[in-house]
Amino acid sequence: MEVKTPMMENRILYVRLPCNPIFPIGVVYLSDHVHKQFPQIKQRIFDLGTVPPLDYAAALDSCVDEFKPTLLVFSWRDIQIYAPVGGRGGNPLQNAFEFYYAKNPLVRLRGALGGLRIFIAYYVELWRNLGLIKRGLKRAQKYNGKARAVVGGGAVSVFYEQLGKSLPQGTIISVGEGETLLEKLLSGREFGDERCYIVGETQPRQRLIHEQPTPLEKTACDYDYIESIWSEFNYYLEEQDFYIGVQTKRGCPHNCCYCVYTVVEGKQVRINPADEVVAEMRQLYKRGIRNFWFTDAQFIPARKFIDDAVELLQKIVDSGMTDIHWAAYIRADNLTPQLCELMVKTGMNYFEIGITSGSQELVRKMRMGYNLRNVLQNCRDLKAAGFQDLVSVNYSFNVIDERPETIRQTIAYHRELERIFGADKVEPAIFFIGLQPHTHLEEYAFKEGILKPGYNPMSLMPWTAKKLLWNPEPLGSFFGEVCLQAWQQNPNDFGREVMKILEEKLGCADLEAALSAPIETKEKQLASVS
Repeated sequence: MEVKTPMMENRILYVRLPCNPIFPIGVVYLSDHVHKQFPQIKQRIFDLGTVPPLDYAAALDSCVDEFKPTLLVFSWRDIQIYAPVGGRGGNPLQNAFEFYYAKNPLVRLRGALGGLRIFIAYYVELWRNLGLIKRGLKRAQKYNGKARAVVGGGAVSVFYEQLGKSLPQGTIISVGEGETLLEKLLSGREFGDERCYIVGETQPRQRLIHEQPTPLEKTACDYDYIESIWSEFNYYLEEQDFYIGVQTKRGCPHNCCYCVYTVVEGKQVRINPADEVVAEMRQLYKRGIRNFWFTDAQFIPARKFIDDAVELLQKIVDSGMTDIHWAAYIRADNLTPQLCELMVKTGMNYFEIGITSGSQELVRKMRMGYNLRNVLQNCRDLKAAGFQDLVSVNYSFNVIDERPETIRQTIAYHRELERIFGADKVEPAIFFIGLQPHTHLEEYAFKEGILKPGYNPMSLMPWTAKKLLWNPEPLGSFFGEVCLQAWQQNPNDFGREVMKILEEKLGCADLEAALSAPIETKEKQLASVS
């Protein structure tokens, strides 16, 4: 499509829509990139995550009135709410399980009322964010009739097709990364080949999200400049235990059946130069930051990137930042003894492993590419290197072909991780997969008749929500009862309690059974989905 915008004096206001107080690295990197390409353009960052809810509208009005933007770039981080933790006034997973699986009518009623509160909060938040976008754009057009909006961020990248029906005409909906889109938009060049579309003017291309992002050479963010355009910057520097995001790479090469990262970020892994990453960290270090979160989809996504990780960590050592801590999502099957030593030496004090299952058979069926035997050996190497801190292990029960034997295998695997690190250092995070658009799991659900094409993935209606919160029968009710028992017995240590109850009910397999995945001749269900 031929889409151009005329050259004019641009004033860009980045509006980070309300969400949990997580460092808004998306708008920070976007504004930094635009400044490097167009240093004459005036920019401002406005973070509604730092504003009290009752003041959202008035604060946005005041900011627009003062800055008079010609372009508003809205960042929308969160929409889907299926999670095992509190949020939006309650625990969505607990409410759902009480409503669907509780035998006590009073508990079921409590779940229904809790779910109703979350249901209302979800739609209020959805309408509120849409309203803030419309309000900001309309107010900006009072000062410049040609002002327009770009809307992007994690939520938009997943639900870009559905959101297009609710956003103002002429809004540019951006999927995935936005740097090159903004670059073309601001320079008056045709931008239709980017992952985007214009509400009311163009339609999203088929499989738009599956297109590869435009490659980009990332340089160290200029935090002197960011501080000059973002008055709330120090909000994130005041708490000493706050983790500030730093990106070391983009992209994920894997095919995990339920994960949308690999399509949002693209399969091509693009490494940010280690010198640039360290230079960015040093700017934050000089401002008092000692805790960093590497925001990559995976810190070491594959063995071919081990050398890049070693180079980065060695340069952190050489930088003299000896009193820092960092954390990340890590594919622990890609560690080496050298990497383990550098991780401990550079201050890694927390990491997450998303193995999903402790059964090698199920890991293979979910296309995750993990070798669980390697994960255990690498964890032993990490412990031998001196790692003494917390490990969070994500388990998603009732995935494809789950059965009592594979549950026993997961328990055996978890107990081995506890033997390696210490039971108090291994935290099982119990998830039930939230089925997301554009994933292999969604295709599987279509194929099996669980969902019909054209369903609304943003719906929170009970008949849709139960399908999207992946916990199918015949084990769905069993897991529901186990989770309800865990919440009743030990709500403050839910994950460990779930593992304890499962072991009491089903027992524990031999570890070798968990690590073995015999090749079966018949084609399995998910393997047939492309």
